[in-house]
Formats: sequence, structure tokens, C-alpha cells
Amino acid sequence: MRLHNRVLPSNELLNDRWEKAKYLGFGEGTSIYDSATVFGKVMVGKDTWIGPFTILDGSGGLSIGDTCSISTGVQIYSHDSVKWAVSGGKEKYEYEATSIGNRCYIGPNVIIAKGCTLGDGCIVGANSFVNKSFPAGSKIAGNPARILE
Repeated sequence: MRLHNRVLPSNELLNDRWEKAKYLGFGEGTSIYDSATVFGKVMVGKDTWIGPFTILDGSGGLSIGDTCSISTGVQIYSHDSVKWAVSGGKEKYEYEATSIGNRCYIGPNVIIAKGCTLGDGCIVGANSFVNKSFPAGSKIAGNPARILE
């Protein structure tokens, strides 16, 4: 019988999600799938779940609070190369810290751009593009994301 009645890729079965989180210095009880990509300075609080195929870009600084759910395929950035690309490499990459508060739910395939802050208790709908900050308790979705009424 399969553990938890699911089938996972071999690397996910062979690697412990909680050990990886501990190795990365994340908070107690946090887990992160082996397929997640993490680079730069990323800080994550306790009891947070980070799903498979996520990107956590801490090159400009990234913090994620306690008891968050970061769903499959989420990409959170703290840099971009827009000016570098359109200038033919003459301009530099831009970096700006990104912050996710406590008790946030980030739906599948969400992209969060550099410099955005989501306050505590935010909910972000699946497939949304977040390119600005939102206060605590916001329920947002869309491309670009906006507050749902």
C-alpha cells in the first residue's frame, strides 16, 4: 500500500521535505519539496508548506511567514532582468525584497513579482500575477491581481 495513498516522482520519495527545509534554515515544521528551486537569501517561518515545482528567488531578499501554503508551481521573485534585456545588457538587473506575511495561501501557478508585500492572511487565487503589494486579509486574483469584492 502506498504511503498517504499517492504516487510521487522518485526524488520526492527519496528526499525528506522537512529535512530539506531544516537544511535551508527554514522554521520548525516547514516542508519543501525536492523539486523546489531556492536561491539567494530566503527566510521561511515555521509550519509552512512549500509545494512541488516552486521557485523561491531570494537574490534580492525573500521572506515568507509562518503557517503559509505555497502551492504547486508558484514562482516568487525578488529580482528581474527587464531593463538588462531591453538595454542589450547595458543596464543592471533590478533587485527588491519580496515579503509574504503569516497565514497566507498562495494558489497554484501564481507568480509574484519583485518588491511585492502581501500582508498577513492574504489569499491569492490560482494562476494570478501579483505585481503590487496588498494589505493584510486581502483576497486577490487575476492578471494583474486585484482585490476581489
